[in-house]
Amino acid sequence: MKKIIILLNAFLLVASVGCCQNGTDKIDRKALVERHTVMIDIFDSLASLSVGNGGFAFTVDVTGLQSFPDAYAKGVPLGTESDWGWHSFPNVHHYRFQDALKTYQLNGRPVKYAVEWNHGPEKNKATADYFRQNPHRLQLGNIGFEIVKKDGSLATINDIMNIRQTLNMWTGEIHSSFQVENIPVDVITYGHQQEDAISVKVKSILLRQGRLKIRIRLPYPTGAWADMGNNWKDENKHRSFILDQTNKSAIIEHQLDSTRYFINLNWKGNALLKEKRPHYFLIEPKDDTTFQLSCLFQSTRSFVSAPSFTATKNNSIKYWRSFWETGGAIDFSGSKDKRAFELERRIVLSRYLTKIQCAGFNPPQETGLTYNSWFGKFHMEMLWWHAVHFALWGHVDLLEKSMSWYARAAANARKIAKRQGYDGVRWQKMTDNNGDEAPSSVGAFLIWQQPHFIYLAELVYRDKHDKRFLEKYKNLVFATADFMASYARYDSVKKKYVLGKGVIAAQERYKPEETYNPTFELAYWYWALETAQKWRKRLGLLPDKKWADVLKKLSPLPIQNGKYIFTESATDSYTNPEYRTDHPSVLAAYGVLPLTTMADTTIMKNTFNWIWKNWNWNKTWGWDFPMTAMTATRLDMPEKAIEALLMNIQTNTYLLNGHNYQSQRLTVYLPGNGGLLTAIAMMCKGYDGNESINPGIPKNGEWKVRSEGLHLMP
Repeated sequence: MKKIIILLNAFLLVASVGCCQNGTDKIDRKALVERHTVMIDIFDSLASLSVGNGGFAFTVDVTGLQSFPDAYAKGVPLGTESDWGWHSFPNVHHYRFQDALKTYQLNGRPVKYAVEWNHGPEKNKATADYFRQNPHRLQLGNIGFEIVKKDGSLATINDIMNIRQTLNMWTGEIHSSFQVENIPVDVITYGHQQEDAISVKVKSILLRQGRLKIRIRLPYPTGAWADMGNNWKDENKHRSFILDQTNKSAIIEHQLDSTRYFINLNWKGNALLKEKRPHYFLIEPKDDTTFQLSCLFQSTRSFVSAPSFTATKNNSIKYWRSFWETGGAIDFSGSKDKRAFELERRIVLSRYLTKIQCAGFNPPQETGLTYNSWFGKFHMEMLWWHAVHFALWGHVDLLEKSMSWYARAAANARKIAKRQGYDGVRWQKMTDNNGDEAPSSVGAFLIWQQPHFIYLAELVYRDKHDKRFLEKYKNLVFATADFMASYARYDSVKKKYVLGKGVIAAQERYKPEETYNPTFELAYWYWALETAQKWRKRLGLLPDKKWADVLKKLSPLPIQNGKYIFTESATDSYTNPEYRTDHPSVLAAYGVLPLTTMADTTIMKNTFNWIWKNWNWNKTWGWDFPMTAMTATRLDMPEKAIEALLMNIQTNTYLLNGHNYQSQRLTVYLPGNGGLLTAIAMMCKGYDGNESINPGIPKNGEWKVRSEGLHLMP
């Protein structure tokens, strides 16, 4: 991976007065953002850059468009994805979802779960595979340059020389310059902040020579776990054609089975659009050395023109400035600790990436709007990591956008609870815009996504302090709590409520048929039910008797040798090496969550210290590091909090473009970016019961911290 060209001198010259969030010195936010302008001078498949608006994103290579998708397919792919762009292959075999259900005998009764039948009848496996695969998110199109060399051949990535590309996050501008056979090309790219549109301005003599054209290619979905947007096969399985065309505009329609969408094109300059071959269109500019193009992606046909380049540029500048000037900011300039600049870089880039990838009206997938993972579906246990930071950074409106999904998905969530014999709504794990459940042998048994809605709604209320928001969310808060109370099983021998059997903990290392009382889930159950009771009190309602009984009799957090074991059913938690991998989620019981009567700080500190020394950190995920940092902060271990955030582990890598890299399989992982923002907000602003100055920052004189506009974490 190439090192970022760092504007280090500028960083060191920025003055820093005071070291706390309540200092009087205002942060120069423009300087803060622009000192982390991304600068690229060489082809790097992991360094692609994106523009977007939260529900639509467009990722470009070093040319400022998507000219070489195959070269980036194994890095950070050149995707064009949206909130609304989904597709399903025809169900020609008439699969029925109920055939993906498997009955488990749990706690004395049968319960049906939607799972992958890896060892079941062939029909069941095929059914589960179909509903995991469908619907899948679409790659909407690839817009790039077709560059003709002097000998008539098309340029490849190896012909792109003298690269200089920047991403200015203050304005949302990607500025790309390069040369082909010593002829310069200059490209400026913007994304519109209200429309699913991009605009580009190109300058080069190659335009006048007819050697620089703009190519629009429409891929077919792979139907695979990942979709990089470069499947040019299967030409006969879809249709695309030019609907309308003038000398300044055109509309392309793309039809895939029952799905169709439209690309509205608008340009400034003389040009002609033509179809070169199926799903391959060329815009050929003429007679000038400058050309402007805008592309608007829409789910329904509209005769509204794509916004012009100037309009898109002005829109981007206006709304990005508003984003950066409102809400929170953290400034580490003047710090002596060499880690400070890298941490600040990760923060700024993560704010940009989560704003363009995770702020739509549906929850984001783990790879955002760049490329598909898990078929483009989103995972509801990850919404906490994607979205909580928006509230802590003073942008609760962006949190509420994705929360709107819950109301649309509630009917299906209620069906799941009813099918399994529970009250209320059981929130789906792996799902889509409609809230349909995807079969999963792991996801079907996870429960830690369940309290998230109560946590998110509480964040909104803390921000607004307005009864209208209690009224807005109360029904879903109460239905969420109803499921939680009915899911807890009363053990008449222990005289305690038990979670499980039939659960997979957040640390996905335990068999569901054997697992009960995972530590984090117990603590989260308690916190969420207690918070739901607070909502009733705020609304002038009496406490719910069932919730109260569960709160009173819920199993305590399991302890062994002065430490919390990861789940009560795994008494070999500390001796079995397999249980030292994946998420150390036991730490979330006092990290993600505040201190409740369930947890003890001394026992948690013992647990933390053991995990710190003994965990297999090479087998973790990107959000595990901020989770650990939050627990360290609450335990008054600020140096450990910083070390956790910057631990030198592959899954804690932050690329040139800011993406949290996990592996060759998962080059983008936005829960890591969101988790980082949540952790650092808490480390600088504090949390309920601790509003001290920078509680998660070492007090060794090496750190200078200014922050403003942050909100306390619960």
